[in-house]
Amino acid sequence: MFLFTTAFTLSLLGLFANAQPIDSTAAGISAIEADYKKYDLVPDLLPSFNPSALMTVTFPGVGPISPGQNLSMQQTAPAPNVTITPANSSVKTTGNYTLMMVDARAVGTNESNGQILHWLTNFATLQKGSSSSAPLSVSTGGGLLVTNYVSPQPPVGTGLHRYVIMLFSQPTSFSPVGNLSTANVGIDLYFHLTDYLSSGKLGLPIASMFFEVEGPAA
Repeated sequence: MFLFTTAFTLSLLGLFANAQPIDSTAAGISAIEADYKKYDLVPDLLPSFNPSALMTVTFPGVGPISPGQNLSMQQTAPAPNVTITPANSSVKTTGNYTLMMVDARAVGTNESNGQILHWLTNFATLQKGSSSSAPLSVSTGGGLLVTNYVSPQPPVGTGLHRYVIMLFSQPTSFSPVGNLSTANVGIDLYFHLTDYLSSGKLGLPIASMFFEVEGPAA
């Protein structure tokens, strides 16, 4: 009996020793893919969403947010810090990127009418952290800051607005689009994400995060 118990215990220890660690990045990517469908961002805003990196958005005084987190206008007044963690070592992390935030308004909004552009930087880059395992910071300092971060201010009585932050890999042939090709362009109330992506040949975002903000009570 003692020999059987000892052998069984050693067998369990061997299984634990050979077990693979849970990949939190892969789990996070899988979860946010599901959230984009749950909140109708797919297919209303994006035809599909298959990110190759996990985005972390951190607001000062709030910390890293979760997908669809309900925040106040005060909490989202300052621009957040954005980092990404690639799914694996084969994900491209060089070159230039476009970072943007749009207001997709409340669930059920007809996205064919466009969105509100709150933030747009072209030619952003990814900066390595202090260690090889640290997330990559999305650096906009050397890029073209088309629209500086404009904090959420949803109108009274319009429900919870979905604010979506997206990072796109720019092709080498990328050229800034039309009226959004110079610095310091203000908030765009008639922005069409689909048209912008098509004109700039940007494809789908490699990483994204979203949160919700509701306007003041009437």
